[in-house]
Amino acid sequence: MTGQVQTTATQALLLRQDANGVATLTLNRPAQFNALSQALMREMQAVLDRIAVDAAVRVVILAAAGKAFCAGHDLKEMRSNPAQEFQQKLFRQCSDLMLTLVRMPQPVIARVHGIATAAGCQLVSMCDLAVASDDARFAVSGVNLGLFCSTPSVGLARNIGRKQAMEMLLTGDFIDAQTALARGLVNRVVPVAQLDAELQRLTDSIVAKTPVAIKAGKQMFYRQLEMGLAQAYALASEVMACNMMAEDAKEGIDAFIAKRKPLWKGR
Repeated sequence: MTGQVQTTATQALLLRQDANGVATLTLNRPAQFNALSQALMREMQAVLDRIAVDAAVRVVILAAAGKAFCAGHDLKEMRSNPAQEFQQKLFRQCSDLMLTLVRMPQPVIARVHGIATAAGCQLVSMCDLAVASDDARFAVSGVNLGLFCSTPSVGLARNIGRKQAMEMLLTGDFIDAQTALARGLVNRVVPVAQLDAELQRLTDSIVAKTPVAIKAGKQMFYRQLEMGLAQAYALASEVMACNMMAEDAKEGIDAFIAKRKPLWKGR
């Protein structure tokens, strides 16, 4: 990213870098393949909550340090706390984090390299967009350990076909990046060396749009997915009518007619 860059580290678990309206959050447990410990999820939740109310941030990139994107939950932590109460709290915490990705107004893009397994694959599925390197591999492999990936199945089944999702869940087998692209789990696949450049192109395109339309559109998109057809159209019609009242919508249409670039005001 070009321009002034501000970098902060919160503990050592999560790194944040801001530039030109893009906040890049980097999972920073490389020795553990960025497994989602309770502490890491708490840090992610806190940072995402702050970003959600920060109008200066237009896009979020979720990246990872080391050789892998995310290997899922921290199994050692889970086994060292065998009580059901602990497990329930852990999965509620994870579910809240996944819902935050969907509910926050900014688009969230997963930057995927290496493996994304179990809750790591879930993380990819719950981001709005995903760009993967051609060496990335994906699996919901809990079944190999005697544990069906129930929570990862929620996001997975909302990204790819039912039978393809069930095959992954029942076998625990990996799929490669091109298969993930063909099935709709990721948007783009590029060589590792081109990953950041591809993300730059994507974020530049989003940041160039008015945040008014992006925010309203993201909220509407996920709400209508859970509705029946008639209810979805009623919601979409109302959102479009309200969007038309925004100053930026009027400016955008006037600029199109005049064949000039729009000057967004963010309202």
